[in-house]
Amino acid sequence: MSTYVYGIARAGSPRLLPDGLTGVGDPPRPVRALRAGGLVAIASDCPPGLRPKRRDLFAHQRVLTVVSAGGAVLPLRFGSVSADDAAVRAALTEHAALHHQQLDSVADRVEYNVKAAHHEDVILRRVVAESPEIRRLNEATRSGGAAYQDRLRLGELVADAVREREESDARAVEEALRPHAGDSRPGPDGTGRVVNVSYLVGRDEAAGFLAAVDRLREESPQLDLRVSGPLPPYSFVRMEPAEAA
Repeated sequence: MSTYVYGIARAGSPRLLPDGLTGVGDPPRPVRALRAGGLVAIASDCPPGLRPKRRDLFAHQRVLTVVSAGGAVLPLRFGSVSADDAAVRAALTEHAALHHQQLDSVADRVEYNVKAAHHEDVILRRVVAESPEIRRLNEATRSGGAAYQDRLRLGELVADAVREREESDARAVEEALRPHAGDSRPGPDGTGRVVNVSYLVGRDEAAGFLAAVDRLREESPQLDLRVSGPLPPYSFVRMEPAEAA
């Protein structure tokens, strides 16, 4: 049976695995520690036919949450599998220096993911209010007195103004939150999304980071700001030994 790996920690981490901790699978597989290179991989047997079902996604997250309470952990993405326990130990040994370095970088830190999108009605009102040309063409269109070329021009002007707003609001989010984080990583772009950024935040600085988010919400009513966290620092970890299931 192949070995499912949840994350990697230092071998000397206290309270690493509480008794009875279980992970993915139905029934859930018992979680165990595999040690090599001064490190420990948090692992279990990998159930056959593993798929990203809600039950197993939550089980993966729960294991990392429990283990991270005892010290820094390098979290692996859901579905990280090695051939067997021996392959995991060999990979720990081969990449020990990289893992120790990354454990230093995420110690006492968590990840917060921040996504922002525009409230469409708010941003359109602002775009119209701030541009006399857009306002003129908009009024002509609403009254039925705009020619086809005027309507086309209105659409182009609005699209350009919204893009400029997206860029300026993305900069505003970065300027407001980056001083409260040790590092940041951009996430995948999404349609209609102004920002998708993950921040690495010290546990002691989390309150200040969240307070900065609240201030940003008050100062930028055009933004729909959503924060996920605290999370294991997925976006700030590079894992060599695991392969996608």
